[in-house]
Order: sequence, then C-alpha cells, then structure tokens
Amino acid sequence: MKAVIVEDEEFAAKRLGQLVAELAPEIRLEAILNSVESGTRWFSNNAQPDLIFLDIQLNDGYGFDILDGLEEHPPVIFTTAYNEFAIRGFKYNGIDYLLKPIVKDDLKKALEKFKKNITQNGRGTAENLEHLKQLFHKEYKHRFMVKVGNMFKSFNVEDIAYFKSHEGMICLYTHSGQSYPIEYTIDQLENILNPIHFFRINRKFMVSVKSVVEIHSYFNSRLLLKILPKEENQVIVSRERTTNFKRWLDM
Repeated sequence: MKAVIVEDEEFAAKRLGQLVAELAPEIRLEAILNSVESGTRWFSNNAQPDLIFLDIQLNDGYGFDILDGLEEHPPVIFTTAYNEFAIRGFKYNGIDYLLKPIVKDDLKKALEKFKKNITQNGRGTAENLEHLKQLFHKEYKHRFMVKVGNMFKSFNVEDIAYFKSHEGMICLYTHSGQSYPIEYTIDQLENILNPIHFFRINRKFMVSVKSVVEIHSYFNSRLLLKILPKEENQVIVSRERTTNFKRWLDM
C-alpha cells in the first residue's frame, strides 16, 4: 500500500511518517508534500496512492484545493489543529481525522478503520468533501454592534476578552475593561465565534485566548483561571470541558 502526506509543518510531517512506519510498516510513504501547489503538481504527475494524510490548512490554501483537482480521490485521513468543537461533524461523515499534535493511539485507530473499510468505502464521496469544505470555510462573526444609550458602538472580536452570563443577561467585556449587554445567548455565541479564538469554559463564560493569563489545577478535575480584565468571582473550567480546553491551548 502507498500513502502520501500533505503537511506544511516539517516536524509534524516527520513525526507522522515515523508513526505510520511503526504502526503500519506495509504502507510505503511515496511523498511528503508541504503545499497546495506541490500537492497539485505531484498528483498530476503520479499515480494516486491508496491513502492520503491531508492537513486541512496549508500555507497557500486548503487541503481541499488539492482534492478539487482530482476526479476521484483515495481515502483521506485529515489532520487539523482545530479543536474538537470545530470538527464535530467529521465522524458523522465516516471520514477520520487526527487532531494535532497527533496522538499515537488515535493514529492507530484511524489506520485500523482505513484497513477495515478500504474495500467497502472505495473512493471518497463528493458529499463528504462538500460537508467538510462548508465546515472549515465557515464565516464567523467579526464584530458586535452594541447599543449604548441612543447610539450604537462597534466592537471587533479582537477587542473582546470574554462573554459572561449574569442574572439572565449576557455581557461582553473588552480588554480595556468595559462591559456591555448584548442580545445573544452563550449557546449562540458558541456557534458564531471562531473556536480558534474563543472557548466556552462552562455554562456562563466564553473566553478569548488572549484573556487567559494563569491556569491552576482545581479540585474535582477542574481548572481555575485568572483572566483579564479581572473577574471578581472564580472563573472555573468545568470538568467535562477541561480536556478540550487543554487541547485548545496546546497544553
């Protein structure tokens, strides 16, 4: 069996290649490609491999751009730095993914699934690919309009430190310490904000990565955060969100 890795991070590509060689020595690595351009060129000049390890976001575009140039493509195991909230649609499509940094056991399971289903699944489907494109090309909210008295003020998401629910009201807090009520729920914010930059830590808080300045272990497998602007009450990452929060911050 032959495989190709498309990955623009040299260390990540090398590690993935080593793990594949260890876990599936019958798979021969044909090439390591680091861009949409090099991938497109390689596939136009070579026979297709049996499997592609494809990074979704490359320096010069999306990994999908390579697949768009192929009439058919072999099974794909996607790799991504996105957290699990951003890629929750993957498993419903029968397509595997590896969350970076790649965990050996995750790769082992993905390879086992590939070997088991290769004769059944055949080539990748257009429906699966289109769903993933929509997922990763999703447009997230860039700014909020807030009513202040008789006027409206605009805040770019880069200016927002966190969102907090209090007594049935949601407020946005800026990095400069200002707070304003907004007409959104925490559930709505979770769907419209880029999950790379914002994370919902519990039922009441959604924080930006820039607002987190200290992280402490807390009882019952939770985490205690220090955020800025300073919050009077304790800011705690709930137990069920702790694992994903650590991945979000590459802990």
